[in-house]
Amino acid sequence: MKTTYLICFIALSFTVASCQWGVPKKAAEATTEHDTLAYTYKSVHERAADCGNKPDSGCTVVKIKYPVFTGQQKLNDSVVRNLTSLFAMDGRRDTSIELMTKNFLKSYTDFKKTDPRSAMYFDLDLYATVLFQDSSLTALGVGGYTFQGGAHGSSATFFINWDTKANKNIRLDDLFKPDYHDQLKAIAEKLFRKSEKLNDTASLARDYFFKDNKFALNDNFSVTPTGLKFVYNQYEIKPYAAGITTLVIPYSPIKSLLRPNTVVAKYIK
Repeated sequence: MKTTYLICFIALSFTVASCQWGVPKKAAEATTEHDTLAYTYKSVHERAADCGNKPDSGCTVVKIKYPVFTGQQKLNDSVVRNLTSLFAMDGRRDTSIELMTKNFLKSYTDFKKTDPRSAMYFDLDLYATVLFQDSSLTALGVGGYTFQGGAHGSSATFFINWDTKANKNIRLDDLFKPDYHDQLKAIAEKLFRKSEKLNDTASLARDYFFKDNKFALNDNFSVTPTGLKFVYNQYEIKPYAAGITTLVIPYSPIKSLLRPNTVVAKYIK
């Protein structure tokens, strides 16, 4: 299950400019290795019209930084799709980074029209970053923070696990043998309870938001050399103040559940 964050982005026109992230040539080359994908970072940095001489920390600003991969249109599209979906309302995401930026700034302009005396400002700070690469996998983290009024802002973290040979995103079903769900869930729950300092029979009703008070494993995961890293975002299984919850499942206890010859095969001992 993947958490949907409900933040409304309203449309209006505002000049948007994106610029190439200032990564020196040698530094950009250092991010790639033999048999891995080449990329450079691109950034958007837009300020609301009323920012004037205020610092970014004191006015409405949009900041987005993400990699653009050379000759990898499907992967690039996936990065943009994930960024524009982070805080989309009811799944109605903007179709581009530029449109998302314009609409966010428009939402602030509309807010100021309703309350011109308000000192409140909005914030949108998004990122996609390459976590690591090998010859068959490119792992990215996609996340950010937004504030548009209310008691607090919203943050989210998701992942892209890209099979560079198959040129597609990797799902759990791609890594595991058929009918793996119950066994993986049981292993994950044991690790979760240990991490949360809960015994095997402790109720999940009071402190967690699991459906029917039963542990559930989501599909928000990152492939790493040491295991599968799952992240539950704010409000997904705990109150906002508890932040995100991370659960790492090492490969050793799930080795028998994994398909052979996948992108994780090289990490299994």
